[in-house]
Order: sequence, then C-alpha cells, then structure tokens
Amino acid sequence: MRVLLVEDEPQIADFLKMSLQAECFAVDVATDGERGSFLARTENYDLVILDNVLPLKHGLEICKDIRTAEKTMPIIMLSVKSDAATKVELLNAGADDYLIKPFSLQELVARMRALLRRPKQMQRETLSIDDLVLNEKTASVRRGNEEIYLTRKEFMLLEYLLSNQGLVLSRGMILEHVWDMEADPFSNTIESHIMSVRRKIHQPGKKKLIHTVPGRGYKIDLL
Repeated sequence: MRVLLVEDEPQIADFLKMSLQAECFAVDVATDGERGSFLARTENYDLVILDNVLPLKHGLEICKDIRTAEKTMPIIMLSVKSDAATKVELLNAGADDYLIKPFSLQELVARMRALLRRPKQMQRETLSIDDLVLNEKTASVRRGNEEIYLTRKEFMLLEYLLSNQGLVLSRGMILEHVWDMEADPFSNTIESHIMSVRRKIHQPGKKKLIHTVPGRGYKIDLL
C-alpha cells in the first residue's frame, strides 16, 4: 500500500515514515501544504495522512483540493485541536478520520488498516490463490502447510499482486503502489523482487502462480 504523509515537523515525519515502512507501507513525504496537495492530486495513493497546520496551505484546504479533484482515497487528519467544531469542519471537508496529537503509532496503524478495508476489503484479513495464503493482519504467508519468509518489500509486492488477482500489472503500476518516490524507475529492482518471490512461493509439483506477460507486466493467476 502506498501512503502520502504530509507533515512539516521533520522529527515526526521521519519517525512516522520509518515506522510505517516497518508495517509494510510505501511512504512518500511532503513537508508543506502546496507540495502535499499537488502530490495527492497527481499521484496514486491508497491513503493520505495529513497534518492540519502546515506551511503554505492548511489541511482543510488540501482536503477540499483532493475531493474536488475527485480523488477518493481515505484521508486521516492529524491535529493538536480536539474541539468538536474543528473535527466537524475537517470531516465535512472530506477527511475520513481524525487523530489528536500526540497519538500512539499503534492507533494510527489500526485506523489506517480499518479505512483501507472499506468497502471492497470489508471482512478481509487474508488473500489467497490455490493453496497460497497471505494474512494481512499477521503479515504472514503460507503455501500449504509451509510458512514462507518474505522481506517487507516482497510481502508488499505479493500483497499487491494478490489484491489484483488475474489482472496484468505494468511495471509502472507496481512501482507506484509498492515503492515510494525515491525508487529508481530505471533499476531492475522490480524484476529482482519478482524473481525472489517466485523462487519462494513456486514449489515442486505445485502450480506456478506469478506469470510474466511479455511487453505488459506481471500477474498472479491460475493458468
């Protein structure tokens, strides 16, 4: 899952980015409101974490920008203000949830995952194909009775493929949703990660699941 974090305090931004990466999110950071608004409207994010008070443009305006651009990804607002009027104003502007600073990382992650389950993923904790099962809640993968160890990035890649089972995903789509903006689009990182995941989940006597579609990309499917 790819997340945009709009936060102008460097220590908070660095802490949240590192912590969310450890939870298998790809994270881009914007440190002012104008940059945050631009990225949210022009890039494909699964969720936006948005501080309320920012340089150049505040969270309220950014929420309105995002919804005016017909972007529907969930938005979690962060604010030191706890009064009901501020919450109502931000929720009416398009925010989906509201956290008061200081907050616990565990609560933020739980709220993120709850929003990402709605509505198409409601009731879903696992993704599966054949006898391969990925559990999003426990960040674990099994094929049959065998547990498979994946790195965080390999887990994110497999999760994205399984979330789009049967669909051909281009290299650009994978780069957008699994890696952050710092990734080098000209490196072979996608190919090497695909190769590594294949090596781990493809087992003797069992169906091959990850397929290359020449000139188009990759897909996970039962063929």
